[in-house]
Amino acid sequence: MKFRGCEEPLLNRLLNEMDGLKQDADILFVLTTNRPQQLESALAGRPGRIDQAIEVPLPDETGRSKLVRLYGKGLPLDEAVVAEAARRSEGTSCAFIKELVRRLAQASLARDGGNSVVSAEIDEGLDDMLFSGGRLNAQLLGGAQAMAAG
Repeated sequence: MKFRGCEEPLLNRLLNEMDGLKQDADILFVLTTNRPQQLESALAGRPGRIDQAIEVPLPDETGRSKLVRLYGKGLPLDEAVVAEAARRSEGTSCAFIKELVRRLAQASLARDGGNSVVSAEIDEGLDDMLFSGGRLNAQLLGGAQAMAAG
């Protein structure tokens, strides 16, 4: 499959390949996208190829707290910092939270060798990801549109 200058878009090629499968084929395709609205017409025009679509919503505050802890495993995160990071990252994706925690770790290492994480580093991380990097940066990282517009 070609990716650059391709004559046939990748999705169309995949759907065409799926046409050649027998009804009883034991093959599972898992298709993922962050932009389902752009795929809708391609999939809607080929009914019967997709058996089920499952939307995975953005994480709620509890989920974001768990993600901060998961991605921050090994970091000295106290509960106040976890709660603040979760609260302030409302409307963001898992990838955004992962990148935020990576930046918290870097800032902590630069400040005191990684002995603590402070809320000022959340400010710096969010500013870098949402405002200093511009709207494209926020979009690519899965930032909340309301946060990026501010």
